[in-house]
Amino acid sequence: MVVGSQAHMLGLLGREDATLRCIEALVPEADIHVRGDRIAVRGAQGPAQIAVDLIEEVLAVIGRGGSVGPDDVRRIFTMLTEPPAPDPRNNQSDDAVPRPAEVLTQSILSSRGRTVRPKTLGQKRYVDAIESHVITFGIGPAGTGKTYLAMAKAVQALQAKRVSRIILTRPAVEAGERLGFLPGTLNEKIDPYLRPLYDALQDMMDAESIPRLMEAGTIEVAPLAYMRGRTLNDAFIVLDEAQNTSSEQMKMFLTRLGFGAKMVVTGDITQTDLPGGTASGLLQVRDILTGLEDLTFCELTSKDVVRHRLVSQIIDAYARDEETRVATAPRAGSGRVRHER
Repeated sequence: MVVGSQAHMLGLLGREDATLRCIEALVPEADIHVRGDRIAVRGAQGPAQIAVDLIEEVLAVIGRGGSVGPDDVRRIFTMLTEPPAPDPRNNQSDDAVPRPAEVLTQSILSSRGRTVRPKTLGQKRYVDAIESHVITFGIGPAGTGKTYLAMAKAVQALQAKRVSRIILTRPAVEAGERLGFLPGTLNEKIDPYLRPLYDALQDMMDAESIPRLMEAGTIEVAPLAYMRGRTLNDAFIVLDEAQNTSSEQMKMFLTRLGFGAKMVVTGDITQTDLPGGTASGLLQVRDILTGLEDLTFCELTSKDVVRHRLVSQIIDAYARDEETRVATAPRAGSGRVRHER
């Protein structure tokens, strides 16, 4: 294999050859040799072909102006060897699976020298679903980019003048703590719940412009309770942490949808902070609304985690533990009934 340029070769090798070493670690059965502008791959046909495909995708990303590090190589390897199964709840077409290079070079938003892009096939499908549907549900574990990508699409829509305002909301539900213990006024108490949304906004927009846009009502960040009684026209609305909504709150939110509006609902059904006995509106809505036109559910998994790779392993470990608990739990009515006299 001949590499097109010295810059491409340097990008393939990575800093201190870290990228190439990652490729060798992922496909240890393949023997990779670099000499000048040429790469030779030897070994059994299966592993050697995977190594060649992996190298070609890395070079394709570099050729499109992207940069590739060890984490990106691992994601490319996953996309090549473990393509996610189609989601039966998702009414998107899964006929054409894009190349990893297409996924990693799809630009959503550029700001202050940074570009927001999907980093996994699941994330690309999620971004594409937001683009093509009025209401999109992004369901998955922590670190899969559900909220971040939704907000990037919101800022993109605002900048392209497809909507006239952005509304970001989340329920103010305590995660093991109480609002009353927090100092200050009601707004000051609620602010910590909304802080992740502010932080994401500052990553994507000029920090000096955000207060001005919020004062003008172009951007609104508010608790879910503030949505009641409103009709949200010509807006991009993101509901975050939706697993902490009740069924009534979810219905209330969804029926705020107005003309020219788009909604994205994100949440992780494994991390619910609702008080005991309260069913999650996000868990219920999948059974109620699946199949409606212009509405879709996107399921993200541990393969879509883009934080430290240990996070995906932690998520999988908890999932295995939950499966074991369910499998070993005593069935209702299986015990002997003791009758009191």
